[in-house]
Amino acid sequence: MTTTPSGGSLRMMEPLRVKRLTFRNRVLRSSLGGKFAYFDGSVNNPWKSFEKRFARSGVAGLISATITVDDRRWAPVEYPRLSHDRFVASYAAALADIKASAPDTVYIMQIGDGGSHVQNGLFSQPEDAKTSSAIFDLLYGYRSLGAAMTEAEIEQTITRFAEAARRVKEVGCDGVEVTASKGYLIHQFLNPGVNRRRDAWGGSTEKRFRLLREVATRVRERVGPDFLFGVRLSAVDYNHLPLNLRLPLTLPLRHWFTGNGLAETTWFARELEAIGVDYLHVTSGYGFINPMENPGDFPLKEVTVFANASRHLSAKARLRAMLLNVVPDFILRPLLGAGWRRSDGHNGRLAAEFKRAVKIPVVANGGFQSRALIERALAEGHCDMVSMARPLLANPDLLRVFETRDVPERPCSFCNRCAVLTAVQAVGCYDPRRFESQDAMEDAILRWSVDPDLERRWLDDPGARVGPPTAADG
Repeated sequence: MTTTPSGGSLRMMEPLRVKRLTFRNRVLRSSLGGKFAYFDGSVNNPWKSFEKRFARSGVAGLISATITVDDRRWAPVEYPRLSHDRFVASYAAALADIKASAPDTVYIMQIGDGGSHVQNGLFSQPEDAKTSSAIFDLLYGYRSLGAAMTEAEIEQTITRFAEAARRVKEVGCDGVEVTASKGYLIHQFLNPGVNRRRDAWGGSTEKRFRLLREVATRVRERVGPDFLFGVRLSAVDYNHLPLNLRLPLTLPLRHWFTGNGLAETTWFARELEAIGVDYLHVTSGYGFINPMENPGDFPLKEVTVFANASRHLSAKARLRAMLLNVVPDFILRPLLGAGWRRSDGHNGRLAAEFKRAVKIPVVANGGFQSRALIERALAEGHCDMVSMARPLLANPDLLRVFETRDVPERPCSFCNRCAVLTAVQAVGCYDPRRFESQDAMEDAILRWSVDPDLERRWLDDPGARVGPPTAADG
């Protein structure tokens, strides 16, 4: 048992058994991805190297980036996908290597569908407009207008989730997680400010939940009763954050302004538990990125970089890029930055409401980085586990740091630059304040794609060095 300097044991280091799996501690690496696939979506060696580093970091488990279930609705390009059987082989080979290097680390694959929030692509295509209802959303997605899905398209989507879950099991993962947050397709059906349907898939809370109910039911049937199955769920939608233009208005206006609150989402939780979901991964906010799911600073310059990279796809995308390039920063920053602030432990307090509502384990995500905060969330029963991405990207050895310190010497600043730039650049920490120089920052970013075994051999054999290690060396 790991202890604190004062001699007390750390709750975060206690194991947790969920079904047939034992998590060696209470910390998970949350959904985190980047351009780690070939142009067809098959995972490559840099993906394996990236995940292997985290698998060896001491965390109990890894939750993958959101892997698309739709073969057409896929973005960004060079992100992995699992929307067809042809992708199984590349995942299986890479995952076998990852698990061999860290056999005690649980690997959970998160699957999802961006719906109308697909942000970019090679070309503009009508599939990327599909959502619950016809809607204009200035911030999210690149298509100028969202298009309501037909009943047949909804049924196809349910089948795609079920088949993707089957592939997750075939690949050799330990579990599957369906994302019903981030403003992605399922969330677009759950959210009353976005779902304006008046058929069997919208209107009442029960009808808005129908898509998630059908997906969860079919996924459980497809993977069987013993395979680990979780759902990532937004506790409160906070539709008004970030500041956005979403039309037409929805009545009652609280649906348009707030979206779902705890009354609705804890009801979702109880229904999911009854279906057979094994754990809930609780975050908050609507859309990716948003200030409640990614508490911290608003990355204005990085958002501008992204907007410029996708401006060719539609009139809306061109308008966004133009505004970001023309309007002065001193005007944009307070407007677009409304609600963006450091909020340590906020989602942990929301997760406590789910702990009271269900008996299955609850994972809290967002704003965790200090040992004291994690220990308090666990001790007070707010959650059973915590998950994090940005702090581990900044300090992959974070759990070892917690053995002697409350926070790392150079903690993640929650600047959120990494959350945006991973769509257009290599994944890594982009906060220059954490590095001695730009060269040091670039080296740290590029090294993520290097196999840690190769890097260790390179460092141990100075005579073999010709240049810095690269992914190609593997």
